[in-house]
Amino acid sequence: MTEIRIGKEGRAGRITLDRPKALNALTYGMCLEIDAALKAWAGDPDVALVLIDAEGERAFCAGGDIAEMYATGTRGDWSYGRKFWSDEYRMNARIDAFAKPVVSFLQGFTMGGGVGVGCHGSHRIVGETSQIAMPECGIGLVPDVGGSYLLAQAPGRLGEYLGTTGARMGPADAILAGFADRFVPEADWPALKAELIESGAAGRIDARTSTPPAGRFAALQAEIDALFAGETAGDIARALKAAEGEVATEARKAFSRAAPLSVACTVEILHRLRAAPSMRAALELEYRFTYRSMEHADFLEGIRAAIIDKDRNPRWHHESTEAVPPSEVAKMLMPLGDDALTFEEERT
Repeated sequence: MTEIRIGKEGRAGRITLDRPKALNALTYGMCLEIDAALKAWAGDPDVALVLIDAEGERAFCAGGDIAEMYATGTRGDWSYGRKFWSDEYRMNARIDAFAKPVVSFLQGFTMGGGVGVGCHGSHRIVGETSQIAMPECGIGLVPDVGGSYLLAQAPGRLGEYLGTTGARMGPADAILAGFADRFVPEADWPALKAELIESGAAGRIDARTSTPPAGRFAALQAEIDALFAGETAGDIARALKAAEGEVATEARKAFSRAAPLSVACTVEILHRLRAAPSMRAALELEYRFTYRSMEHADFLEGIRAAIIDKDRNPRWHHESTEAVPPSEVAKMLMPLGDDALTFEEERT
């Protein structure tokens, strides 16, 4: 069964995610195929741009296919997950650094692994149905696939808010936060794709770009900045407990569901990156956490509660965000030495 369609069309290299019944969840095989295509097209004079889209109306890509990670991890085999993440992150880095335009069309849900494929290109297009989020703290991970790189560059403390709560961004919010660039009405997408394929000119997007419907977060920015300004996740949690209002109420609810260690590490990662954000630094930091996540964090329990048993009642290692010792955050984000994430030119 086809999971992904890849080929050259006109002046474009086209990648179409094709698992609509699974909300185009990204498998390990799909990651490898995308990476191989990008390598082949980098020096191909027939490919002027890369177009990434997906089948179905409900989602561009709602995340990674993590069933095999859970199956192997619960047997005490961490190697499959680590291999998946390392190869996926290298693919994410390749999209970010690709020398030709990369145009993505992000309908419906774009979450987790979908952000890694769709939100690092040069022209990231959203429409009326777009809902983008990084909900990893809810399953015992941290925002990864380069998501922390985008969050660290979001205005004010919007990155901390989005990264720890998993709040969804509509089209205007995604543009504000730096996860998207252009709003194009979805009725215009087929014609725009045809123009890009025929011409190979990303500039054709300009004529079809319009103003998105108003979002939520611009009006809430000052409140978000005040509540999420703490040095640690514990500081933020205490501020939320003492506050009233829409942001505090929603964030307290999200914190009550999320893995405390993940929330604490997410805040630390964003604070480390903010001074000098880079995609590779973000991926390397994320990999320190994900490498250890099955053995020392809450990932397997998070998947059990959300995906396997679906009881929505995870038993996290820590009772609350405030209860996470700084030493445990430091241990999760320590350098990995010989196991550190490397990129292709570093391995040759």
